[in-house]
Amino acid sequence: MKRISIVNGRLVDPASGHDGITDLHLADGKILAIGAAPAGFAADQIIDASGLVVAPGLVDLAARLGEPGGEHKNKLQSELKAAVAGGITTLCAMPDTKPALDEPGLVQMLRQRADALGLARVLPLGALTRDLAGHELTEFAKLREAGCIAFSQADAPLADTRVLYRAMQYAATYDIPLRLRPEDVRLASGGVAHDGQVATRLGLPAIPTAAETVAISTIVILMRDTGARVHLERLSSREGIEMVAAARAYGLKLTCDVSINHVHLADVDIGYFDSNMRLSPPLRGLADRDAIQRGLLDGSIDAICSDHSPVGNDDKLLPFGEAKPGASALELLLPLTLAWAAQKQLPLASALAKISTAPAALLGVPGGRISVGGVADLCLFDPQAYWRVGSDTLRSSGKHTPFTGMEMHGKVRYTIVDGKIAFGDSA
Repeated sequence: MKRISIVNGRLVDPASGHDGITDLHLADGKILAIGAAPAGFAADQIIDASGLVVAPGLVDLAARLGEPGGEHKNKLQSELKAAVAGGITTLCAMPDTKPALDEPGLVQMLRQRADALGLARVLPLGALTRDLAGHELTEFAKLREAGCIAFSQADAPLADTRVLYRAMQYAATYDIPLRLRPEDVRLASGGVAHDGQVATRLGLPAIPTAAETVAISTIVILMRDTGARVHLERLSSREGIEMVAAARAYGLKLTCDVSINHVHLADVDIGYFDSNMRLSPPLRGLADRDAIQRGLLDGSIDAICSDHSPVGNDDKLLPFGEAKPGASALELLLPLTLAWAAQKQLPLASALAKISTAPAALLGVPGGRISVGGVADLCLFDPQAYWRVGSDTLRSSGKHTPFTGMEMHGKVRYTIVDGKIAFGDSA
């Protein structure tokens, strides 16, 4: 393994608050020293990071990688290449694959294939129910032994409250975290856009905010009864954020995240049936988007995820109501977070915390910080570089995003995973 020195970079570590020009020295997958090199240290490679920010590698709480099920298209490779090109060193693989991640063998296969590629770390989320059908719980203990760090239904409905109740009881007994997308399947059924003026004007079937808040109410009540530890995935509404804050004040172990798309966009951005804006959950009103931004600032929302869901042309180039929801976002997580920070005049370290330090802490995994002896997972990016989003600039197999054609500010130059250069020169 190469010994690497990163010199002249602006080291920004949200965990310690460090922000200044300094050097960094790596060996054996660890951060050996910050500042002066240890006596006798000789680097095999020196990276001149002049003009670059040296930050912890990004940690993404939600990404769809296409495997199991997309091996013949090498989807895992393309998505992990996109991840490291976006500065992401660790990501959670959602369980809604084909087949779903409901068997230990499938989990082990995914981990082995990811490890062999030597790109970003993959943390599998196990399916909460068999085949994500919502009826029979999977074997949490065996799946956790195989490498699952938490359990989720992804976007698959879980209409049976008894199943959810049993899942929480089981999870609480063994201190296993659950990841739940709050959406009442009956209230959301058939809807494609937020229940507001835009959906009415365009004649689109609507999903009311109550689809989210009713689900949160159910989750909170069951948490009180079981003591389960729950993370809510991709909140979208002002009311939902307020409910999470109230539950925390009550003392519940409830955390949450939002997708980077919802940090910037609202239902008005659908325009004239732009299917790139077809997302799940739907883009909600301007007041909801503003509440998301406030929640990130005041700590009501713990982290930002990419919610990376690559969609091909056959599924996206359709009328809005027929298009498959989802967008590619691995390579946009960093620049869109930087754009939000610039809009709110937020210190760089505070913004980076939402996509590195905070999600790493939520998952209880190494990374998200730069400290001597810590894992050498790093993202080196040029905060002044501009680039335009397009099918020729995205490495993901999915080329569709609400930000197609837009200019991004901030470009990753190197991504280092476990002390190895996974993206950049010499990768």
